[in-house]
Amino acid sequence: MNNFYASVEILYDPTLRDKPVAVAGDEEARHGIVLAKNDIAKRFGIRTGQVLWEARQQCPGLVCVPAHYERYLAFSAQARDIYTSYTDQVEPFGLDECWLDVTGSVGLFGNGLAIADDIRGRIRRELGLTVSVGVSFNKVFAKLGSDMKKPDATTVITPENYRERAWSLPVSDLLYVGPATTRKLNQYGITTIGELARANLDLLYWLLGKNGIMLHQFANGQDHSGVRRYYAIPPMKSIGNSTTAPRDLVSEDDVKITLMALCESVGAQLREQNCLCSTVALGIRDNRLLSYDRQTRLPYPTANTLDIWEAAMELFRRHHTGGEPVRSLSVKTSGLTPADITWYSAAVPVPGDAKSPAPVRYRPGAGQNTGQVWVSQHPPGHRVGGPGLGSER
Repeated sequence: MNNFYASVEILYDPTLRDKPVAVAGDEEARHGIVLAKNDIAKRFGIRTGQVLWEARQQCPGLVCVPAHYERYLAFSAQARDIYTSYTDQVEPFGLDECWLDVTGSVGLFGNGLAIADDIRGRIRRELGLTVSVGVSFNKVFAKLGSDMKKPDATTVITPENYRERAWSLPVSDLLYVGPATTRKLNQYGITTIGELARANLDLLYWLLGKNGIMLHQFANGQDHSGVRRYYAIPPMKSIGNSTTAPRDLVSEDDVKITLMALCESVGAQLREQNCLCSTVALGIRDNRLLSYDRQTRLPYPTANTLDIWEAAMELFRRHHTGGEPVRSLSVKTSGLTPADITWYSAAVPVPGDAKSPAPVRYRPGAGQNTGQVWVSQHPPGHRVGGPGLGSER
C-alpha cells in the first residue's frame, strides 16, 4: 500500500491531504525520526529514518503526526481480508505488503493482471487507500514490480521481458540488497541488476558468501520460493527485543541493567514459546548514531535469562571498546529448537573441583510433570547442558 502510515493518518485528518506529512516517532522518548511520509514530503527529499530536526530544516512546512499503530493494524487486517477472498496463499511482508499466489484462482477471477487491477479497485473503494501491484512469475520480481510504479499502478514482469524491465534498474532495488551490500557491489562496478546477473559467481561468493550466489539467482529470475498459506503458522526463527534509553548509557552498570531487562523479556518469550536458543546477537547504537551487531554461539541451547545476559555482556565487553555512550541496545536469539529435547554433554570438563557436581541450569518445564528427563547431579568432570546426546520426550 502506498505511503501506508501517512495515507491512513490523512484519512483521519483530510486537512493534511495537500501538505507535506511525516509520521514521526516520539521525540521525548528519543525516537524522533521519520517513520513514514507522503508523496509531497518526498518531493522535499524527506527520507524514512531521517531525524526530525533535519527534516524540518529541509521542509519548513512539514507536518509531523504521531504514529497510531492500532489504526495501521486495523487497515492491514482489512486489506488482507480482501486478498484472502482471491486466494489462501497470502504471505505478509510487513504491515503494508503481501505476496499472493493466484495460480489456482485464474479460473475464477481471470489472469494475474486482471486480479491485480481488481484488488487495486477494491482497496481504493473499500479502504480509501491506494496500492501498487507487481505481477510476475516469482516473488522477487513481483516485489520489484510493486515498487516500479506508484501510486495506484500495476506492473507486469514476465519471463520474456524481465531483462528489459529489471536489468537497467539500480542493484539496490533488488530484494535483500541493502545499503552495505550495495556499497560492496558498487566498489566492483556492479551498479545495476543486469550487471549483478552477469557478474562472476566466484567474485560474488568472495564478496558476499552464499548471499552473493542467491542474489545472482534472483537477478536472473531464479527465485523458486513458495507463498505460504495465510492461516499457516510460520516457524519462529528468532526472538528479540530492543530499547532506546531515555538517556545515554555511560557506564557498564547502566548497560548491565538495561541488558538484563532485555534478556529477561527475551528469555520469557522463549519459555512461553517452549523454545531454546543457540545463538545470541547484540545490537549497539552509540550517541553518534553509529550501529553494529555482533553474535556468538552458545555452548548449549538455553532459555535461561542469565545465560543470554552473560553472552550479551561478553559481546559488549569484547566489541564496545571505544567507550562511547550507548543510545540503544538490542538482543536477539536465534537457532531455535523445541524445549522438549534435553541436551547432555559427556565430554566438557567442569571448571574447579572435579569432585563436586556442577550446577544445572534452568530449562523450561524443569520441576514440572512434563515427561522430560532432568538431572541434578552427574559424574565428576562432566557437565550437563552442552551439545551432545538428546533425550526426547
